[in-house]
Amino acid sequence: MLSVRLNRYAAATAVALLLCVSAQAQQPATLATSGKPTTHQLKPTPATVAWGFYDAAAKPVLRIKSGDKVEVQTLITSSPTRLEGAGLPASQVEQSLRDIHQSVTNKGPGGHILTGPIYVEGAEPGDVLEVRIRKVELAIPYAYNAFGPTSGFLPEDFGYAKMRIIPLDNKRMVAHFAPGIEVPLRPFFGSMGVAPPPAAGRVNSAPPGIHAGNLDNKELVAGTTLFIPVHVAGALFEVGDGHAGQGNGEVDITALETSLTGTLEFIVRKDLHLTWPRAETPTHYISMGIDEDLTKATKIALREMLDFLMKEKGLSHDDAYMLASVAADMEITQLVDGTKGVHSMIPKKIFTGKATGKTK
Repeated sequence: MLSVRLNRYAAATAVALLLCVSAQAQQPATLATSGKPTTHQLKPTPATVAWGFYDAAAKPVLRIKSGDKVEVQTLITSSPTRLEGAGLPASQVEQSLRDIHQSVTNKGPGGHILTGPIYVEGAEPGDVLEVRIRKVELAIPYAYNAFGPTSGFLPEDFGYAKMRIIPLDNKRMVAHFAPGIEVPLRPFFGSMGVAPPPAAGRVNSAPPGIHAGNLDNKELVAGTTLFIPVHVAGALFEVGDGHAGQGNGEVDITALETSLTGTLEFIVRKDLHLTWPRAETPTHYISMGIDEDLTKATKIALREMLDFLMKEKGLSHDDAYMLASVAADMEITQLVDGTKGVHSMIPKKIFTGKATGKTK
């Protein structure tokens, strides 16, 4: 299967694991930029989206330099017909969504409409693409949640399809799920990834992997940073699957699905090498594990955390294991995307000074 092929590739080609560093720190080993960084704009049109895939052979729709920012817009993962069938007035369907559904024929195998790919000059296989998530905002005043008879974590209990349009309150930042139920909003892009290794071919946009992709990690809100291993020249970054909010697990297969706008800053890291994506928030370091088997995904995330603690914080293998047990939280990222996701979070505040290595 796809995830197995990607995991084998990762195991064969990995040179080291990511040293998770502060997204805000000035790193002398980052790729030097020439001139003042530029801010680009990228909106979804029939010519600027990849429908349902990540692919090393995809043609870039935008070329940028390391250090540049992109103000990007993404579209809701649904069709005008489905949205209107669930009760959304036709006037509220975005015209760009109609245009893309009418014009794009190069589709699949997945269902996400991803904006990109973006070519980042200087990015080469073995590098790391640091994606600083500067801003994420709602683009429309509604979201939807839906499940089907063959999807979600409990298909045996829900042998039918249902879809609900959910109003979003941008001022109060809550979703009006039902009378008396308001869900706080924490918008994030469910899918942010780069092209997989060329040997993988075109990969489905649904299962995440070593290329990141559909991570559905609700911690990746504005102010956080995602670190992704690069597999092809230019990285070929794509983004989409906007979520206004989500619970860990995303158990029925959808979150508060919506359209988003955001500002992303891209840094090519020549000093970092990794096998799996990692992330950093203002308060936590995050390692990730992905596999069809939940236990294996958990072990990957945990081993990635141990590696970080040893390489970045100077702990022994034993002490890293112990610290992870007393201070790191193992979280189920998602259970429904074909490959399951687990992430480990350790708070920054526990590191009160320079690590001294082994305990006495």
